[in-house]
Amino acid sequence: MKTEREKMIEGDYYLAGDPSLVKDRRRAKILLHRLNITEYRMTKKAKEILKELIPNSGPNLYIEPPFHCDYGYNIICGENVYFNVNCVVLDCAKVNIGSNVFIAPGVQLYTANHPLDAELRRTLENALPITIGDDCWIGGNSIICPGVKIGNGCVIGAGSVVTKDIPDNSLAVGNPAKVIRKLNQ
Repeated sequence: MKTEREKMIEGDYYLAGDPSLVKDRRRAKILLHRLNITEYRMTKKAKEILKELIPNSGPNLYIEPPFHCDYGYNIICGENVYFNVNCVVLDCAKVNIGSNVFIAPGVQLYTANHPLDAELRRTLENALPITIGDDCWIGGNSIICPGVKIGNGCVIGAGSVVTKDIPDNSLAVGNPAKVIRKLNQ
């Protein structure tokens, strides 16, 4: 039988109030408090906190606090990933971020999803993974919705709401985000 954590990561319906998941979120909140309040500058201690919070990150992960996430352990980053201030990552499912990715202020990545059926929604939720390819720039206050894949070399315009996959080397803008042109590579 699957644990609630396994169900969550695999995209099945799960109980968010499961004691082990509550414990994992509490652990993340403690680390986030230390990162966002105590070690606000990217000091050696802040880098140690980041490594504990987001253990699946490549070299040169830089987060400009404040930063918020649910678990941390479901965020996978390549090399040279930069999060500017006020970013939120609801990482109930995997969030795979490639290398050389710039994430502007106020960007929100949501893997959390909820059933449309109100009765089911009272007790269960599910999550769908997000993938951001290499060499991407996600513009300020953009929202990336559950299950979205953004290809390599993409630019997402500020304020966009990405509800569908974006192919490689595309400039996508708007709500909902639409590809408005291909980028030269």
